[in-house]
Amino acid sequence: MNSTKRREIFTRLRAANPHPTTELEYSTPFELLVAVILSAQATDISVNAATRILFPVANTPQALLGLGEEKLREYVQRIGLYQTKSKHLIRMCRLLMEKHDGQVPQTRDELEALPGVGRKTANVVLNTAFGEPTIAVDTHIFRVANRTRIAPGKDVLEVEKKLLKFVPDEFKHDAHHWLILHGRYTCQARKPKCAQCLIFDLCEYKEKLI
Repeated sequence: MNSTKRREIFTRLRAANPHPTTELEYSTPFELLVAVILSAQATDISVNAATRILFPVANTPQALLGLGEEKLREYVQRIGLYQTKSKHLIRMCRLLMEKHDGQVPQTRDELEALPGVGRKTANVVLNTAFGEPTIAVDTHIFRVANRTRIAPGKDVLEVEKKLLKFVPDEFKHDAHHWLILHGRYTCQARKPKCAQCLIFDLCEYKEKLI
């Protein structure tokens, strides 16, 4: 795919949704970090349902530590892998209190050093909470990048690097949100909604559904 096509794709995505953001509900960087950790292999809907009850009770590292792992599990038990995630969250809160004065760090290395935080989670927090032009690649973005040929790659890291290389700077801050929403609602895994796609004529997917 050439640069002209890529620019037009993101121009259209921006025109359709000028101010995209995550569908996870949060009001602080810590709440976002917790929500993103909980969202691994789970839907944003299920995470939001849990955090709407959890955050009014405990939305700081100190408060979550006070809640304890057993009680935390009761709030998130309907989310996949909730036991492991609860363990990670308690350990993460302890490290935030011990090493970061209870604040969410703003560097990739420090974020990835926290339990339950991988590269994708760190990218989401850096982009959404702190405004950095990073691009987190999840299953939706991996699929869209490869199908459309915007940034094809054999794994998520290769796709991320290509997106950072090929996406024009003016679109980088919001590219993550546009691509994930496009993958979630239009370029779906089993049956992409090509007839409703606003970039249909630009997409290079060989099996487009007409």
